[in-house]
Amino acid sequence: MMQTETIPSQNVRRSFFDTKIEFLKGVGPQKAAILNTELRIFTYGDVIQYYPFRHEDRTKFYTIREMYEGMPYVQIRGKVDYVEETGEGSKKRLIAYFVDSTGEIELLWFQGIQWQAKNLKVKQEYVIFGKPQFFNGKYSVLHPEMELYDPKAVQPSGGLQPVYNLTEKLRKKFVGSKQIGQMVRQVLDQAGNHLRETLPENIIQHRQLISKLEAMESIHFPKTVHALEQAKNRLKFEELFYIQLKLLKQKLIRKVEFPGQIFKNSPEGDTFLNVFYRKHIPFDLTDAQKKVIREIYRDMSSGKQMNRLLQGDVGSGKTIVAFICMLMAIDNGAQACMMAPTEILADQHYNGLKQFADMLGIRIGCLTGSTRAAARRDIHQQLQLGMMKILVGTHALLEDVVQFKNLGLAVIDEQHRFGVAQRARLWQKNDSTPPHVLVMTATPIPRTLAMTLYGDLDVSVIDQLPAGRKPIKTVHRYDAHRLRVFGFMREQLQLGRQVYIVYPLIEESEKMSYKNLMDGYESIARAFPEYQISIVHGSMNSGDKDYEMQRFLKHETHIMVATTVIEVGVNVPNASVMVIESAEKFGLAQLHQLRGRVGRGAEQSYCVLMTDYKLSKEARTRIETMVRTTDGFEISEVDLQLRGPGDLSGTQQSGVLDLLIADLAKDQYILQEARDAATQVLEADPDLSSPQNQPIRRHIESLRKEETNWSRIS
Repeated sequence: MMQTETIPSQNVRRSFFDTKIEFLKGVGPQKAAILNTELRIFTYGDVIQYYPFRHEDRTKFYTIREMYEGMPYVQIRGKVDYVEETGEGSKKRLIAYFVDSTGEIELLWFQGIQWQAKNLKVKQEYVIFGKPQFFNGKYSVLHPEMELYDPKAVQPSGGLQPVYNLTEKLRKKFVGSKQIGQMVRQVLDQAGNHLRETLPENIIQHRQLISKLEAMESIHFPKTVHALEQAKNRLKFEELFYIQLKLLKQKLIRKVEFPGQIFKNSPEGDTFLNVFYRKHIPFDLTDAQKKVIREIYRDMSSGKQMNRLLQGDVGSGKTIVAFICMLMAIDNGAQACMMAPTEILADQHYNGLKQFADMLGIRIGCLTGSTRAAARRDIHQQLQLGMMKILVGTHALLEDVVQFKNLGLAVIDEQHRFGVAQRARLWQKNDSTPPHVLVMTATPIPRTLAMTLYGDLDVSVIDQLPAGRKPIKTVHRYDAHRLRVFGFMREQLQLGRQVYIVYPLIEESEKMSYKNLMDGYESIARAFPEYQISIVHGSMNSGDKDYEMQRFLKHETHIMVATTVIEVGVNVPNASVMVIESAEKFGLAQLHQLRGRVGRGAEQSYCVLMTDYKLSKEARTRIETMVRTTDGFEISEVDLQLRGPGDLSGTQQSGVLDLLIADLAKDQYILQEARDAATQVLEADPDLSSPQNQPIRRHIESLRKEETNWSRIS
């Protein structure tokens, strides 16, 4: 009671939007339960934030004579001439013969027949709305929306009407788009005194945004198309603004509150870094690699903890950059680790880094699930004593028993395969000062997604391939061209090259995937009897997989037949051909990753996309994109357009991507504006304490503690 007296306005506001949906007139416990489970609508706040996915123009009326095949919807004024029921049991239906001055159509119901028959008024004038169907030479409308015509109203249910996403269960319980709209209308009619502005006046004026109340009204019931666009713009901006504000605030707090070990590098002297750079580096670094190393050095010498995302296409040289950064840590008395998502990739990183570490006399170890107990104990001891300077491994690095003397740098490869909690466990490996963190990905992330998923990280990009690398030539071939493709493969094999052939995983059936692969293996064995063939698939244990991959790496086998298990895996510079079977079944990111398995040597490499003649529009776009470009960032943008952000990002960051109205694939301009506005607010007022930013502070404080998205109505 005392709390209510202290801050009544906030508690009233909270209690209104937190009111359970069952208390809304016409809902009740049963309907509330199905809205809870089907649409995740629990409260008044959830109702008005359940936005329509489109609007229908109810200003236009048609006559029956004006109907045509393929119309998206029709709105007609007329009368029910007479009604009849036909059929028995499951085939029972209700037919109403609906007429106007130009003709007659049938209105059909297969469900709710008794209720509909009881409530239909014959010879009364109605307005009907629905999707027309043309069958047996006449038009009908299935389960139309109907309301009695009111001559006093200018337009019955006129204007732009909202259409909400529904489920089959809701339809069976007679909860349709119209019923959702009625619920929204009720809440909005009561919300006026509770819905407070959530953006500062200066942002509203500068961005020419409409008010929150006006936006909530117009997103559901706009009077004009222009009003609808204004509402979308306002609500998308607000949603993205609060997401960016949260991410930038986290970054600001981290930079202020989390100290980092200071790693300095003397340009003179025999430091590990200088010796490696002067005597052992195997190739000249690209300008892009040098730029990224400077950015990382600036972070690691700043006294603040580094959290940086390093993006670089397959083969762009991220690993050598990571090793140089590890040397900075080691030169300053610290240790470094690198975590990879699979044993195959961890072993590959270990073998690649070991040759460099051995040149410098630096002790390096590898820790995976397969590491034997004795070797594991030895690694643990050397780490604690500080003798082992670099540890490469899988999730095994996260175990509590793995303790470093002084972990200064943690490198995480293929970040999208790890959750945020796993990344955080690595931060805790140093008691005194959290290690610097370098997150690497060879999966190019669209700029909008990077700003949202990794908006709390600083981002570096290697956008250059090492000198001497030739772009991979990609071609599309249909199954009918298989003999020509085999001929091309033979030419490459005769030149001493090696070939990958990848088959898709069939998600519904492990047996089908295996059969698909084995059928392919047998046809390849028949076509190339003189060549040795490796086979790798997900059902094999890691030892057998590694054995086959090592045989291919050593050129003991010439053709590798595999599933997508090699998407992230071995580095075989001699492999020059990647044949992807049923390429239409792969996503763009996967196709790009698989293509990156070749093109790692100085010779020209090729990627052949094999497909059936029948391709969906989306599959054709994916194939055409792969043939057109090798730019991973361009490919990722197309992938975002095709699949949407949720599919691209997985579920680890769902709290950030829990978007109600914004679309990262389409709203890039709004996202940039929102990030700019959030940046300006925090630069001028990091604590959000100024009077003009009170709407922001009040909105954030009013949210439930468990909310991850600051853009929600409280």
